Amino acid sequence: MHATFSYPKYSFTPSDEQRTGSVRRHPVVIVGAGPVGLTAALDFARKGVPVVVLDAEDTVSVGSRAVCYAKRALEVWDRLGVGQRMIDKGVVWKIGKVFNGDRMVYQFDLLPEPDHKIPAFINLQQYYLEDFLVTEALKSDLIDLRWLSRVVSAKQGADHVVLQVETPDGVHAVEAGWVIACDGAKSSVRKMLGLEFQGEVFKDRFLIADVVMKADFPAERWFWFDPPFHRKQSALLHMQPDNVWRLDFQLGWDADPEEEKKPERVIPRVQAMLGTDTPFELEWVSVYTFQCRRLEQFRHGRILFAGDSAHQVSPFGARGANSGVPDADNLVWKLALVLDGKAPESLLDSYSDERVAAAKENILNSTRSTDFITPKSEMSHVFRDAVLELAVDRPFARALVNSGRLSTPTTYTDSRLNTPDSDSFAGRMVPGAPATDAPVERDGQSGWLMEALDGRFTVLYAAGDGPVPAEVAEALGGLAAGPLPLAWHAVTDRRRGIAGELVDSAGRLRERYDLTPDSVYLIRPDQHIAARWRRFDAAALSAALDRAVGHAVGR
Repeated sequence: MHATFSYPKYSFTPSDEQRTGSVRRHPVVIVGAGPVGLTAALDFARKGVPVVVLDAEDTVSVGSRAVCYAKRALEVWDRLGVGQRMIDKGVVWKIGKVFNGDRMVYQFDLLPEPDHKIPAFINLQQYYLEDFLVTEALKSDLIDLRWLSRVVSAKQGADHVVLQVETPDGVHAVEAGWVIACDGAKSSVRKMLGLEFQGEVFKDRFLIADVVMKADFPAERWFWFDPPFHRKQSALLHMQPDNVWRLDFQLGWDADPEEEKKPERVIPRVQAMLGTDTPFELEWVSVYTFQCRRLEQFRHGRILFAGDSAHQVSPFGARGANSGVPDADNLVWKLALVLDGKAPESLLDSYSDERVAAAKENILNSTRSTDFITPKSEMSHVFRDAVLELAVDRPFARALVNSGRLSTPTTYTDSRLNTPDSDSFAGRMVPGAPATDAPVERDGQSGWLMEALDGRFTVLYAAGDGPVPAEVAEALGGLAAGPLPLAWHAVTDRRRGIAGELVDSAGRLRERYDLTPDSVYLIRPDQHIAARWRRFDAAALSAALDRAVGHAVGR
C-alpha cells in the first residue's frame, strides 16, 4: 500500500527509578499517549503539574483512524499551543451534503455565523495529530514520555496507585498519586479493575478505505443512502491532507472482516464509486463495527478514565476523539486544584458526573444515527426512505435525516458546579454551556475571546461606555490575587486604556452573551459558563466561585 507519512520511532529510555530500583511517587501518571492522553499531559504541564505518560508502543497511531476534529476540540488544542498547526495542515470544512441514490437531498452548514477564530471542522489523519502533540510534549520538562512501557498491573492503596510496567529492560513499579487511563477502547487498565461497558454492539460492519488520488471533489462531507455504486447500503466521502480521501462503505453484518480488507475486495468497490478511469492507490484499510457503550462511572478511586477507555460511539458524527478531548479538558483543571490543595477531592466526582452525562448524550445521538443509517425493521426502512424523499423539498423533514449528527459540545445543564440564574438572559450562554467565541481587541491588538480564556477562571465584567467602578475593580483584583487561578477582563465598547480590557468593537460579544452594562460572567478553566448576573455582586461572585470548585457540593 502507498504511504504518505513516515512514522517516527521513539526510543525506549529506562527511567531513573527503573535503573536504580527506587520507587518515587508521581503526582499523575497517564496511561496512553493517544490524542486524549497527550492533551491531558500538555494541559497539566501548562498548570505546572509534572506528569508521566506511559505508552505500550513506540510510534504514533498507525492508519488515519480518527480524521474529523470539531471546533471545540480545536479550541482546547489552540489553548495548548498546537491548534493552529493542526488547522494549517488539515482540510478545513463546514459544508455537508446528503444524497439519496444519485440525487442530493439537501446540504447543511455547520458554522453559518461569522466571526469565529476556529473553523467548524478540520480533517486530519490521526498520525499527524499525535505527531504534533508529541512534538509539543517533548518541549516540556514537566512531561516524562515513556515509550514501550506497558502497564500489566494496577493496585490501589488509600492514597496512591502502584502500576507494574513491562519494558524492554524488564518489569518495574511506578507509583502515582492519581492515574488517568487513556489507553483506548481495549483499555488494559479497565480490564485490570474488572470494569464492564454498558451499551450495545450493532450488527453491521463498515469498510474504511483511505485512498491516495487527485480528485476535484470539494472539501465537504458527502454521505449517500443507497448510492448507485453501492446499492441498498450507505457510503461516505471525506477529503484529507496529502491527496488522501476517506471512503466508507456499509458492508452488512454477514461480511467477513478479513476478506473485505483484501485489496481484491476493496479495489472494485472504490472503482465503482470513482470510475475505472480514476487512478488511485490504497493507503490504509480497516473494517469496524458500531459500538455505543460506556462505563457507569469514570472515576474509580484514584483511577480516572477518559476517552475511548471510558466510552465508545459510532464513528458517524465524529464523536470519538471529539468527546475524549473534552474529557481531558474537564478533568485536568479539577485534579490540578485538588493536587494543589485548593479544592476538595470530591470535585473529581463532578468530572464523572459531567462527562458521563456527555457520554450519554453522545451515545443517544450515535445510536439514533445508527438506527437511521441501518434500519432494523421493515417499518423503520419505510420511514427512512419517506423522510429522505420529503427532505428534498420539505425543510421540516431535513431535521429527521440522520447520517451522523456531527459532534457538538455538551452543556452541563445539571452540574452541581453551576450557580443557577437569578436574572433573565437571552441566548445560549446558560450556566453549564461552553463559551462561544467573538472577536475582540486586546492590548491594542485584534484577537479573540477564547484567547483570553486561558485555562484559569475568568470573570467578564461589562463596562460598556462607562468606567469600571472602583469597588468592582477592587473586588475583582482581590479575587485575582487570591488562591484560585483567576483573571478578569472589562468588556468595553471602545478602547479605553483599561488594563486587560476586551474591546467589543464589532458587538459580537455583547450579542452572543446578551451583555448589558454591569453584567457579569464567571467562566470555568475549561471555558464553560459557571454563573452570570445582571449586576455585579461581590458576595454572589465569591459564592459562585466557591461552588465551582466543589466547596458547595451537597449544600
